[in-house]
Amino acid sequence: MTAKLPSIVIVGRPNVGKSTLFNRLTGTRRSIVTNEPGITRDRIYGTANWEGRSFEVVDTGGIVPEDKAGIPGEILRQASVAIKNAARVIQIVDGRTGPTPLDQELAQLLRRAGKPPILAVNKVDTPQQAVDFSAPFYELGDEVFPISAEHGFGVDVLLDAVTEEIPKGEPEPEAPYVNIAIIGRPNVGKSTLLNQLVGAERSIVSAEPGTTRDAVDTVVERNGKAYRFLDTAGIRRKGKTKLIAEKLSVIMARQHLERADIALLVADSAQGITSHDATIASYAEQSGRSVIIVMNKWDLALEAAQDLSSEKKKRGGKFVAFNANKLVQDYEPLVRARLKFLSYAPVVFLSAKTGENIDRLYNLIDKVVEARNKRISTGELNRWVAKVDLTRGTSPASREVKIFYITQASTAPPTFVLFTNQLKPLHFSYQRFLENELRKEFGFLGTPIRFTQRLKKRGSRNRERRAPRKS
Repeated sequence: MTAKLPSIVIVGRPNVGKSTLFNRLTGTRRSIVTNEPGITRDRIYGTANWEGRSFEVVDTGGIVPEDKAGIPGEILRQASVAIKNAARVIQIVDGRTGPTPLDQELAQLLRRAGKPPILAVNKVDTPQQAVDFSAPFYELGDEVFPISAEHGFGVDVLLDAVTEEIPKGEPEPEAPYVNIAIIGRPNVGKSTLLNQLVGAERSIVSAEPGTTRDAVDTVVERNGKAYRFLDTAGIRRKGKTKLIAEKLSVIMARQHLERADIALLVADSAQGITSHDATIASYAEQSGRSVIIVMNKWDLALEAAQDLSSEKKKRGGKFVAFNANKLVQDYEPLVRARLKFLSYAPVVFLSAKTGENIDRLYNLIDKVVEARNKRISTGELNRWVAKVDLTRGTSPASREVKIFYITQASTAPPTFVLFTNQLKPLHFSYQRFLENELRKEFGFLGTPIRFTQRLKKRGSRNRERRAPRKS
């Protein structure tokens, strides 16, 4: 297991510039930054290096200590977990507004926790402001540093103080891991699923749709394998997305999907596959991600089916003994019918709330990772082509399709190059025929397959003949 880096946690009341500083320290745009308060809710992790000292940076939601209910209470609890494990804590305050009762209460909370904060007085743009804005904050602590998180003023001095006790040296290389994005509509249980996969309350879970806004990523090591899970914001319909934060969340969710190897498409078993689920699934398919269809809340679907069976019995109807396995067999074709373009994606029925079938999901992830990175030798591919009846595919009447040669160009997703006798690209239906035949022979569970084609040049005098086979 890779040694854990020292953790520097950024805290503060809402809208003082925590995410802006996080993005500057990590050199990324991981955290959403807008003028709207309360954007960051979960813990966001990144890494940084300063003068040869490597450390972990944690962005937390805006803390309101006295508000213990609902989302603010969950933000405080998530921040408390990060603070407990912190090497140092940076409390960001707004230099333009001066100390507030919330700033004072938070500083006291940190001192009681044994984590006296380093105060970063943000929104300072000039040396004179540095003097004027910083002075009032010495009542909150002895270490006060004027900075501009947006422009970088004073950040170097802050980093010198924060990292002085972190030893220099190259960080240990990270173990290779698979990136897995958890995607779906709002409120289908994505954050609950992440918490179940991680085995801890990593994401805030609430009945309020749209609770997750940033992508929350967590590395899990299990049975000697490493997985990085990304819990993305619920992807809403464009017409239903009104707040700036929600619009940015949707955009960033699609960007984080591009970082992933596998997408877990989470849907609500009690509601079934909706047109919105299908639209989100198409984003994953078009981006070339491997896909596993996760039918969550299966416990609720089972309860509903049992209640229906009991009700029929009470009314004197024909009673059929309830069978959970039979329900899966009947339900899966309905899922397949709504997501025909994901015919290669495995389906797992589970309950993120109870943990039912979580082990099965991990097993599927391992199989899909193997399929995504599978490479077939050129010899095997051409022996396969030689035995496939190519006339069963829909081909142009004027020129029957002949494949002279096939080779695999890349993996993730598996991509194959075809040398054919065609003057035009193969029709998508013929490519689908080839894909189905390829899957029958080699599997490729859960991963899309791509074909590129080398066309015969129009007017070529060369006779059609097979290229020499390679093994």
